[in-house]
Amino acid sequence: MTSLDAALAPPASSALPAVAATAPAGQAAPAGQAAPAAQAAPAAQATPTAQAAPTALVADGVSVAYGAADVVHDARLELRPGRVTALVGPNGSGKSTLLRTAARLQRARAGTLSLEPSPSPERQDEPGPATGPATGPADGLALSVRDFARHVALLTQGRPVPSGLSVRDVVEFGRHPHRGRWGRGDAGGAVAVDQALRLTGVAGLADRGVDQLSGGQLQRVWLASCLAQQTGVLLLDEPTTYLDLRYQVELLDLVRDLADESRIAVGVVLHDLDQAAALADTVVLLHEGRVRATGTPAEVLTPDLLSEVWGIDIEVDTDPATGRLRTRAVARHHTRTERLLP
Repeated sequence: MTSLDAALAPPASSALPAVAATAPAGQAAPAGQAAPAAQAAPAAQATPTAQAAPTALVADGVSVAYGAADVVHDARLELRPGRVTALVGPNGSGKSTLLRTAARLQRARAGTLSLEPSPSPERQDEPGPATGPATGPADGLALSVRDFARHVALLTQGRPVPSGLSVRDVVEFGRHPHRGRWGRGDAGGAVAVDQALRLTGVAGLADRGVDQLSGGQLQRVWLASCLAQQTGVLLLDEPTTYLDLRYQVELLDLVRDLADESRIAVGVVLHDLDQAAALADTVVLLHEGRVRATGTPAEVLTPDLLSEVWGIDIEVDTDPATGRLRTRAVARHHTRTERLLP
């Protein structure tokens, strides 16, 4: 059994299917003062295996309005098992709104949301809820909040800083969809929480109050809560916010492992185009609330398209060492050959 087997294998008593957020939507904990804390242990290297049955999420024809004005127009987002889809675009383009709508935290004016469970080819002969038979698409809008949250987890921006709670308490929020009435019936919960703490590098902080953590540490605690939720779809809204370079790299490596080894369908909003090119199988480029392009990084991250959408010159080339795309926004000062002395 690998390091993620226990963390990602669903409890024997749980059925497959999803709260989009790890804590019940709309519950805001009291804000506390975040302060730098001792350095947490490094995130563990993950070799994830099957967890919940691989699940696809398809949001189609989605339009979202704030008041009388549409901010997302007839958008389509398709997340498939084992693939990472990055949503990119300028500020205000609708990336986070579309992701939150797919997680049922934002009401759509129009559109459909479907979930398509499928069996894991590596484990078709094993009984139990982790691999159940393939079924047709389920209406994601018709599921109860609890059932939807067994399929879909969301790491949002700007999570609150709960006071009076430990790191372990917060990570245990992710087990809410798997528990029965009065919080009972979650046989695999403790193991899932322990593994999620370790994988995100915060096991050493498990008993510390979350109001004593730095912003980067708190971000990893909320990610651990999502992993403890054990879903087939994982949505991440700018997950590298507040993280230093090391933990950005480790978090994105973990996301890639979850897709490759556990066949989780991942949707992630990113501002860094180079990170999107390195991480994603599919890139969805949004502009002014519309999907401008969908395809591989090479198909979407082109100089002409990026320059048009961002309104500045953006160069794209291939890193000779890695073969990956890299981008460079060209500002006026980039053409200067020498620095002026005072």
